[in-house]
Amino acid sequence: MSPDAVVVGSGPNGLVAAILLARAGRRVLLLEAAGRFGGGLRSGELTLPGRVHDLGATVMAMTLASPAFRELRLQGVEFAQPPIAAAHPFDDRPAVLVHRDVRRTAEGLGRDAGAWLATVGATAGGGLPLAEMLLKPLGPWTAPPSAYVRAAAFGAMAALPATTFARSAFRTAEGRAAIAGMAAHSMLDLRRPITAGYGLMLASLAHTVGWPVVRGGSQVLADALVAELRSLGGEAVTGHRVRRLSELDAPTIVLDVTPRQFMSMADLPDGYARRLRGFRYGPGVFKLDWALDGPVPWRDPAVADAGTVHLGGTLEEIVLSEAETAAGRHSPRPYVLLVQPYAADPSRGGHTLWAYCHVPNGSPADMTDAVETQIERYAPGFRDRVLARHAMGPAALEAANPNLVGGDLSGGLASLGQFVRRPVWSPAPWRTPLPGVFLCSSSTPPGPGVHGMGGWQAARLALRP
Repeated sequence: MSPDAVVVGSGPNGLVAAILLARAGRRVLLLEAAGRFGGGLRSGELTLPGRVHDLGATVMAMTLASPAFRELRLQGVEFAQPPIAAAHPFDDRPAVLVHRDVRRTAEGLGRDAGAWLATVGATAGGGLPLAEMLLKPLGPWTAPPSAYVRAAAFGAMAALPATTFARSAFRTAEGRAAIAGMAAHSMLDLRRPITAGYGLMLASLAHTVGWPVVRGGSQVLADALVAELRSLGGEAVTGHRVRRLSELDAPTIVLDVTPRQFMSMADLPDGYARRLRGFRYGPGVFKLDWALDGPVPWRDPAVADAGTVHLGGTLEEIVLSEAETAAGRHSPRPYVLLVQPYAADPSRGGHTLWAYCHVPNGSPADMTDAVETQIERYAPGFRDRVLARHAMGPAALEAANPNLVGGDLSGGLASLGQFVRRPVWSPAPWRTPLPGVFLCSSSTPPGPGVHGMGGWQAARLALRP
């Protein structure tokens, strides 16, 4: 029997879309080109046998905040919280530690305690209703009236460049650097609008839901999603690459792909194709995974309990690094985002670690020494702990997952112009001009992250009468 719906791509958005369609009674076929389901949720033995590394996402803050995942109510997935959500070490002073408890975090910032409570704390005070609004930038919203007040206050701060916000809201080097480290997740020049919003949202989620990892590796979450689809009668197939939409025969097709792949798969109307060609991809990343013989020897021992560590020093240094990347250059002292999963989950076969720095899209540069030098700066003797390492630059990342165009983890530049114009401006950008064809990747709102909301929105539209 032919399917009612075909979903192409098994990243978190594609998996969420497939499950919601199946729960609505549709006969669903999920097709994945790779040999394993999950897209950015895949895990594997990248360094040594028995060492579990996440090929993509590890920290699942948006997953716990997501209306899509809360609606799914998945079984068999355990989220493990590290003792400290995030840390930001310095050369000459104790690290900033971001705890689940907002007041404990604020107390560690001294003179900036009140500023943290008034900005990050106020955003966290909006709770899941505010998070839901941020993850549904185009609606539909079901939030209480108080959430709209919180959203307005958040919006006034979020619209600012991170540099402007940090310097106006915070007085200390520690407070300013902590916000910069959060905002740099956006992979944007921190002098650009809305970068403050990314920093505020991520920091607030540490207090609202935490920054957990999936016990056993992110692949566990992907496998649970596939198991849920199959329990509903859906079919899921790996090793099947769809090159043209003409290969598919179903009234509904949902594509977890970026605009570049979509344009190669279909003959699109000229106007829509021209708008897709204007879609911009963002910087790439250079990612390293390590197997260590013990924990990272941080100069500040408190950093060992943090799941995520931001390495980049002061606000000024992080701003310079991200500006260099935005200008198409390689920073000699890059901002490094590092994750030590073992702080929350000791079940991954030993001390596994990963980190990446931002590089120009498609960069062929080997940033291993630059990244490890930044780690050594805050953890002298780190290299002595390395048993094995595995490096992936933009080309290798895109080969492993074609949605990572030029190594761009975000599915497209996360700038103000493309915040909701993903991939085109439309009240429903998940719908395409082709009848019954929908997009659901991170190239659609709300953008990057393991939240499944692109798939949730695409499925919602596909199920409309």
